[in-house]
Amino acid sequence: MALNTTANALLAAHAFWGPVTATLDWCEVNYQFSRYIAEVANSFSNLFTIGLAVYGAAQSVTENLPPRYLVGYAGFALVGLGSFIFHATLLFEAQLMDELPMVYVASYCCAILFDTTRGFDLRESNASQLGLIFTVFNVLFTWSYYVSRNPVYHQVVFAILMFTTTFRTVYLLRNGEVSKRLPQEQRSTIARLFSSGAATFAFGFLIWNLDNVFCSNITRWKQSVGWPAAFLLEGHSWWHILTATGTYLMLIGNTCESCRWSLALAVLLKSSLDLTLCIKDDHNNYTVTKKLGIPRIQRVQKIKTQ
Repeated sequence: MALNTTANALLAAHAFWGPVTATLDWCEVNYQFSRYIAEVANSFSNLFTIGLAVYGAAQSVTENLPPRYLVGYAGFALVGLGSFIFHATLLFEAQLMDELPMVYVASYCCAILFDTTRGFDLRESNASQLGLIFTVFNVLFTWSYYVSRNPVYHQVVFAILMFTTTFRTVYLLRNGEVSKRLPQEQRSTIARLFSSGAATFAFGFLIWNLDNVFCSNITRWKQSVGWPAAFLLEGHSWWHILTATGTYLMLIGNTCESCRWSLALAVLLKSSLDLTLCIKDDHNNYTVTKKLGIPRIQRVQKIKTQ
């Protein structure tokens, strides 16, 4: 314990990024192992997020999915990259790189849920109007959050977007005109995924808050266990991993009727992407296969969609 304390103080005093300027800090000890990485576990746990996002983006390219889905995976990766930089530096500017993409991606997924016209031709849908609303909203939010610098404001806006996405999804699954495009079995699978996703999100949020509330106790446990085993007690890092796993599985699970991941770890953030893929296209055009044990989307007939 004495060695760790001394090392932390010395590394923090010579931190490459300077003093902490972020409005948030986490339970992981700062600059414990390197003067270049403020929070090692919280930083590198985001590589899991980035890896799944890149894997999903590769599927979008190889299976010729519409560009909107590649954009979604790119946003997914941007969240992971921004979070890595934030936890590595604990600078306010880096904090924005973490928190702003969360709102951008959530609002993007929310926006595309309101584009339910068959096909992906932008001229025959309300995508242009939705794009304008999406842009104006995010410009205003970016400006207002930079001015206020209140993390509660960010959390409230993000929560509203999440609830809107959830309610819109439930509406689409129950709306007669839209839901009739999907078989009952597939709609039931998506509904179960959303239920398990909501429960998992709540559980992850609980872990995150327990990590904050009982930080002093958890820190003593880490010191008793020692590293590297103590990395398993980093609650915020587990939040990153659970969120990444759930987001990816929800992206896959809501695409095809053959996919049944209702017991998988899931969150709600980006399931809207693949729900609209089934609504705007024929769900029979897609199936789910596994590569190295990881589920992936596969187009039955590889005809490029506009």
